[in-house]
Amino acid sequence: MTDRYVVIGNPVTHSQSPYIHAAFARQTGDDMRYDRLECAPDGFEATLRAFVADGGRGCNVTVPFKFQACRLAQAHTPRGAIAGACNALRFDAGRWLGDNTDGAGLLRDIEGNAGVRLKGRRVLLIGAGGGAAGVLGPLLGASPSELVVANRSPQRAADLVARFEQRTAPATVLRATALEDCGRAFDIVINATASSMLGAGVPVGHEVLAPGALAIDMMYGPAALPFVTWASAHGATARDGLGMLVEQAAEAFEFFRGSRPETASVLSALRQRMARSEP
Repeated sequence: MTDRYVVIGNPVTHSQSPYIHAAFARQTGDDMRYDRLECAPDGFEATLRAFVADGGRGCNVTVPFKFQACRLAQAHTPRGAIAGACNALRFDAGRWLGDNTDGAGLLRDIEGNAGVRLKGRRVLLIGAGGGAAGVLGPLLGASPSELVVANRSPQRAADLVARFEQRTAPATVLRATALEDCGRAFDIVINATASSMLGAGVPVGHEVLAPGALAIDMMYGPAALPFVTWASAHGATARDGLGMLVEQAAEAFEFFRGSRPETASVLSALRQRMARSEP
């Protein structure tokens, strides 16, 4: 019987995850089907339980449901537990296991695909939602000299930072701040907000970019374009979240299926596919 997986969120029609997981399954020979599943903002739990009752084996979770997914999981991987937000659920016999593959995917994209080491760098993480929670731990594990979490609500940024303070190496300064007071000249700037997708402006000023900084929007496609355009216009090396998407998907595939797929060819094919505006 073909195993069924979905990506669930709102919105989700733009997601390239079905294409990515189909490519991974061809590599590994896994008999699986992966679809999109959109649900109402107040319908996540009911939609998820219906999918499991219908034989679903696992799912990826996107905005705005990552915190809720973590609460619904009966057990968590260590990275899912520390993030407090889950972007992957596996429905094992008798329990739902929650994981977070976002941070590992972002780290692989920055250091592997973009070729930029985080060790000793100054990093600005914009946002304090589920996306930021998922990547903060792995970013800290890469030993930046400073990591600043900036958010429209400073208290929410402070709450997120507090969860990770005991896991921060002495050589790394970790702090929370408001968007308008986050500092200047960061080597790496990561937009973990949904500002682009919501049609809002870039949430920080260009002074946050050091000359030649790497600026990454965790969104991809049209949603990332405003941030990417802004970063390029101010001299940064701009990157969308497509590489992160593929790398976190490989982590999720291994979590679901137990085998690790190759990502470089899939990312290359996906960029060509996106350029052709294929669904």
